Amino acid sequence: MSRRATTPVTRVAVLGAGSWGTTFGKILADGGANVVMWARRPELANEIHTGKRNTKYLPGINLPRTMTATSHLAEALEGADQVYLSIPSQSLRENLAGVRPLLEGSSVPVVSLMKGVEKRTGLRMSQVIEQALGCDPARIAVASGPNLALEIAQEQPTAAVISSISPETAEIVARAARNRYFRSFVNTDVIGTEFGGVLKNLIAVAIGIVDGVGYGENTKASIITRGLVEMTDFAVAQGAQPETLQGLAGLGDLIATCQSPLSRNNTAGRLLGQGYKFQDVVAQMQQTAEGLASVAPILQLAKASGVQMPIVEQVKRVLDGTMNPREIAPHLTTDDDTPQGERTQNGQTGSGGALWRSLQRAFDQLRHGGRGSGLA
Repeated sequence: MSRRATTPVTRVAVLGAGSWGTTFGKILADGGANVVMWARRPELANEIHTGKRNTKYLPGINLPRTMTATSHLAEALEGADQVYLSIPSQSLRENLAGVRPLLEGSSVPVVSLMKGVEKRTGLRMSQVIEQALGCDPARIAVASGPNLALEIAQEQPTAAVISSISPETAEIVARAARNRYFRSFVNTDVIGTEFGGVLKNLIAVAIGIVDGVGYGENTKASIITRGLVEMTDFAVAQGAQPETLQGLAGLGDLIATCQSPLSRNNTAGRLLGQGYKFQDVVAQMQQTAEGLASVAPILQLAKASGVQMPIVEQVKRVLDGTMNPREIAPHLTTDDDTPQGERTQNGQTGSGGALWRSLQRAFDQLRHGGRGSGLA
């Protein structure tokens, strides 16, 4: 891969040292940046800083020498050219209260690596960042795509999309977040990119449930396919472009999250399908499964927009304990016996070409090992 045309980012701060935050720090470091990780626990920061390992979240992975870490927020942010946030969505606002005075007067890009909505407000993460930091939304970018942390940390080729309402911000971030095994595309559909990352988690929980029950590939394929319809209907109703849901942040992320045992949301659903109660599932999960917290606020937004989401409704009923997990398949998409058309509720047509182009880009990425010509 040729060297980037712009000057490499000299200092990047990544706040949050779980599996995805640490992996993205590695992506940035392998792309030429000097990365400072912020970890809440001093012992984790010390392991990353001195041992170049994160054994709890990324076992067996050696981290680049250009990655350092600290448990002091001010130290992590000092002199940062870009700031990346990988903090559980439900505690983001609280954490940003400490970040705001440290970024006062700064114009650096702030990048969300999170895939959730705030339970209390229903706000997307970029909206929470805008409110909590009081910053220009043109400075904010979001990263999404079929990005299972451990596979990327093992340097298996993959792609992501960087989205911002500012094309310049998206390109700056995308140039930093690319290397020989990781390719970043760009778009300006922040709404679609964020909701794609949120909604695929909910469908992945449903897939996990039917997996745990013991249903097979036909059931899962049906839920994935109809789940993409629900995702598209919802996102378009919120102002997204339907093409975004057929790209990396939608279809790509949906496939990866639904089919992989590395997915936290798939794992949470599988435990539910095996008969564990919601509280027991939360207790067993070592990391946050964002889909569990996002079900209720997404359904509230769907109701307000007049969008039907039968699969997500059934996931909520399983979470609430009002539906036996085995019943999720007979009630696959609706309780209405009236035959329905297969098109989306928003009546989008001609999507097959866009879908094929999305799949073709994904196949090209795999064939060429993450290499490509320029930004998409």
